[in-house]
Amino acid sequence: MPADASAFVSDAATELLAGVVKRPSRLADGRELIYFDDAETTLPAERRIDARELDARPGTATMRRDVLTGEWITVAANRQNRAMLPPAELDPLAPQSETNPSEVPDQYDVAVFENRSPSLGPALARAAGDAPAAEDAPRDLDDLIAPGIGRTRTAVGRCEVVCFSPERTGSFGTQTVRRARTVIEAWADRTMHLGALPGVQQVFPFENRGEQIGVTLQHPHGQIYAYPYITPRTRALLTQIDLEGADLFARIVDLEDAGPRVVLSAEHWLAYVPFAARWPVEVHLVPRRHAADFAELTSAERDELARVYLRLLRGVDALYETPTPYIAAWHQAPVSVGRESVRMHLQLTSPRRGADKLKFLAGSEAAMGAWTAEIPPEVGAERLRAALAAVGEVTT
Repeated sequence: MPADASAFVSDAATELLAGVVKRPSRLADGRELIYFDDAETTLPAERRIDARELDARPGTATMRRDVLTGEWITVAANRQNRAMLPPAELDPLAPQSETNPSEVPDQYDVAVFENRSPSLGPALARAAGDAPAAEDAPRDLDDLIAPGIGRTRTAVGRCEVVCFSPERTGSFGTQTVRRARTVIEAWADRTMHLGALPGVQQVFPFENRGEQIGVTLQHPHGQIYAYPYITPRTRALLTQIDLEGADLFARIVDLEDAGPRVVLSAEHWLAYVPFAARWPVEVHLVPRRHAADFAELTSAERDELARVYLRLLRGVDALYETPTPYIAAWHQAPVSVGRESVRMHLQLTSPRRGADKLKFLAGSEAAMGAWTAEIPPEVGAERLRAALAAVGEVTT
């Protein structure tokens, strides 16, 4: 570590809900770094500066429109060189040390920073060291759906890394209730601020867990993508809401709450295996009251979510003797459309169809999007309820 790394910075702090404290900072190349301190943290307010010598940030990537589907594909060559399963002593998400020049300069509870190898980048330079301003950003939603062959735009937006813990191994499910509550507060804060960035249309927090999913770092972490368009999955959802009615999520909750696929029922949250589950392990978690995104959740809803979500993840892990690979995808309403009808919800999916078997997407599913489910949703729900019963209530 450079000799002057003993210098400290103490930016203006903001107290959020549940006693969580937000402390903004910057990395050596100008990327934003934010510490979210647990309630009653033992860490000092001051944080060591990032004294590394880093290359200039890459320019914002380009995206191309697939005229056959109308979908936008980001071409981000800088991601070819991102870290791939480094040894524990060179964990880039652990706090910096004399021998590990990682991305986080000091000790932390939860840390959020701009990805060094992003798919999406800034529309405008915000500070010294920022990526250059985007030259051809999307104009608006109409511009994004306009027809034409060979259309390109600059891939404006943001990709952030969310470190759940300074520990080198684990996942969201291995955290304490207090730490889970801190991460939820970070998700709410970032959802609000990323949604206000120029050109951002949708904010997506998620966690990839397990090498079978394609994880490249073992450190307990997730990511947040702030897209310059409404994603294909959400556009399909908006189409279904137009067809089924603006109260679609309320009716889904009523249907599942009274049916055989519920796995967890709480005051503010409901978890269930969906009626038409695709994956061998698939469970949805939804607030009983309408909320478009994390920022709209009440303090009570966030408090309960910390316990409910931890129990759900630990139940998924209890299905087998070894940890279950999964994608935990938090779907949220777009920034400017569908706010009154798209309810935020988790869709957790795993390709694990047995102790030593994975479901691979082949011709029909990968090429045509025509799925076949091998495990009936009611059977999947029964298995998950048994695993959750073995786990018991989460208290710490």
